[in-house]
Amino acid sequence: MTRALIIQGGWQGHEPGQVADIMANALRENGVETEIVDTLDVLTERDLTELDLIVMQWTMGRIERDQLQALLKAVEDGVGIAGVHGGMGDAFREATDYQYMVGGQWVAHPGNDGIDYDVHIVDHDHPITQGVDDFHAKSEHYYMHIDPAIHVLATTPFDDVQMPVAWTKMWGEGRVFYCSMGHVAQVFDQDPNILKLVTRGMLWAGKALNGAS
Repeated sequence: MTRALIIQGGWQGHEPGQVADIMANALRENGVETEIVDTLDVLTERDLTELDLIVMQWTMGRIERDQLQALLKAVEDGVGIAGVHGGMGDAFREATDYQYMVGGQWVAHPGNDGIDYDVHIVDHDHPITQGVDDFHAKSEHYYMHIDPAIHVLATTPFDDVQMPVAWTKMWGEGRVFYCSMGHVAQVFDQDPNILKLVTRGMLWAGKALNGAS
């Protein structure tokens, strides 16, 4: 059975506990054995290689060097990692090696919350985006620094650029999935395609997406 660990905490404005519950329920509905913890100590106290997937839901905060090295090594060795919004894309601002693994880092959200914007699927052939349609959102509109090595799945118009919203990349043998949606739990109620995209991304990262390679 596929095993996932969700690590939630950090800044509480992103409702990490509530969002972690939403992601855990989505994984469990797809047959993934899922545990939620609220401490980064798990990164050095557990054998991470027993996992198939780590989901980060920890905005800002600080990660100790030994914790970071354990996480990086686990993903490099083949454990998938996935996450949403600031819970993965604005965690551990001083940890540039973490940002390198993720493939991007939050920079700004002009206008803060409540911005109306569209999200367009740009790779319809990827296993993650199968059955996922374009959607509209009202939330924070994330502008991010991005690694040119990422594989972009979805974008949103942002001034004169198409800003990536969801992407994949590899970190060694480990699959990485990120989606900038998910500011708070309510966002997942706006359009079913949001949770579908995130769920399929997590399953892909954990090598549990049926028919995906």
